[in-house]
Amino acid sequence: MSSVSEINDAQFESEVLQADQFVLVYFWADWCGPCRLVKPSIEWAAEHYGDRLKVVKLEVDPNPETVKKYKVEGIPALRLFQNSQLIEQREGAIARQQLAELLDAHLSA
Repeated sequence: MSSVSEINDAQFESEVLQADQFVLVYFWADWCGPCRLVKPSIEWAAEHYGDRLKVVKLEVDPNPETVKKYKVEGIPALRLFQNSQLIEQREGAIARQQLAELLDAHLSA
């Protein structure tokens, strides 16, 4: 069973860009209502796809460098990386089914 790791700006390169598997980055904030709605789906993705996918979360307020670099303009936001490349991005709340379709499209290829 995989879990969602919390990272910060300083860890982004080692945890995401240097990872040897797909990495889903979940951008969130404590004050964000939609983030609370999406959180169970993010945890589900970590458990369901844990053999093929690393899931990390990055709180936006204390980590402005990464937020700016990856143009996160609204939260919750998702960024999917493979081999240090950004291959998919979504902003706004996403249902579990939509998240599964997004991940299946990349992880099943």
